[in-house]
Amino acid sequence: MTAEKFDAIVIGAGMSGNAAAYTMASRGMKVLQLERGEYPGSKNVQGAIMYADMLEKIIPDFREDAPLERHPVEQRFWMMDNTSHTGMHYRSGDFNEAKPNRYTIIRAQFDKWFSRKVREAGATVLCETTVTELAHDTRGKVIGVRTDRVGDIIFADVVVLAEGVSGLLGTRAGLREMPKPETVALAVKEMHFLPEEVIGERFGLKGNEGCVIEAAGTISRGMTGLAFLYTNRESISLGIGCLVSDFASTMESPYTLLEAFKRHPSVRPLIAGSEVKEYAAHLIPEGGYKAIPQLFGDGWLVVGDAAQLNNAVHREGSNLAMTSGRIAGEAIFHVNSRRGPMTKENLALYKTMLDNSFVVKDLKKYKDMPALLHTNSCNFFMTYPQLISQAAQNFLRVDGTPKIEMEKATTAAFIKARSRWGMVSDVVRLAFAWR
Repeated sequence: MTAEKFDAIVIGAGMSGNAAAYTMASRGMKVLQLERGEYPGSKNVQGAIMYADMLEKIIPDFREDAPLERHPVEQRFWMMDNTSHTGMHYRSGDFNEAKPNRYTIIRAQFDKWFSRKVREAGATVLCETTVTELAHDTRGKVIGVRTDRVGDIIFADVVVLAEGVSGLLGTRAGLREMPKPETVALAVKEMHFLPEEVIGERFGLKGNEGCVIEAAGTISRGMTGLAFLYTNRESISLGIGCLVSDFASTMESPYTLLEAFKRHPSVRPLIAGSEVKEYAAHLIPEGGYKAIPQLFGDGWLVVGDAAQLNNAVHREGSNLAMTSGRIAGEAIFHVNSRRGPMTKENLALYKTMLDNSFVVKDLKKYKDMPALLHTNSCNFFMTYPQLISQAAQNFLRVDGTPKIEMEKATTAAFIKARSRWGMVSDVVRLAFAWR
């Protein structure tokens, strides 16, 4: 293999890597994809939300054989304190369309299916292969890689780094900085298995309908974090994640948070009697637009989580990963078809295309939101959820106490917890960050 030269090498077989490899291979390019896991998806036991529109642009007929679980028809948002939740939910029969917009998936199965499509498109895929370093020419241009399989260089015109947020290859090569703890979240997840009909009954679902629950509040103990629950056909994906910097400063245990979330009165009945078969931890980029590193250079591009392309505000990751991988593949193909060299100047097309897509436009719109939530995490994830719960208690309890006294008690609680101007300041700042 070392005597061969490829048009492109893709490092990683996750969402972004598969999208890039498939886009190029399906257009006739000679592509090598390298994955350090035993098989694509072997490191991803968790469930996830997959957005159909983005995959449809890559594989239009994916619904014919992709391992899809359920299509969500209901989304619930919970603000939780220790014993209750205040929530809103949206449910629509419109989501029971012929081609649903979202699906829950199990990554181990989905990534394996996606990789098979990459092979069918003509790419060479090697698993259990770790790229040890990028190879450069005398001018510093990336010209290939070295792996733990062979000592010689595997040459390519361009290398696509799809190694995930924790990948060290790009940082060791000096192409990007190590992600900062305040720009990365650690999520712990479990798969709870239940009969399909039980899941349907508990969540009010029929057929392949699904439900998604996202929750914030005291469950993260004042840290910036989010808990979630997705319904699959015969399992429930459940987890919680917080910023790595918060875990480091508080010394809280991710597993302890997960156990507390599972025991919460609002969650416990939903997973009662389930069998836990899988547990995993996963790093998620949370820095937003301001954390995006240099995306291209002489002979290389970076995509997906490795490029910090994750919309934490809207909890979107897979669609940004697939789209960035597809755009990278299209940009490389465009340069290749013109027989142009894979220079930094030519590969700047990737960033231009990405900047014009929803990926960067959405991240740029909410560029101040991560910092706001991180700076005022105790307010947003402790104080306000408790106050909302107390206000609801006072409103709903009828015990002979005059309403005016209950209203005064609620007002006093708000004032005691935080000054009125401080709370208004948070709300105003949140509104401006959302604009």
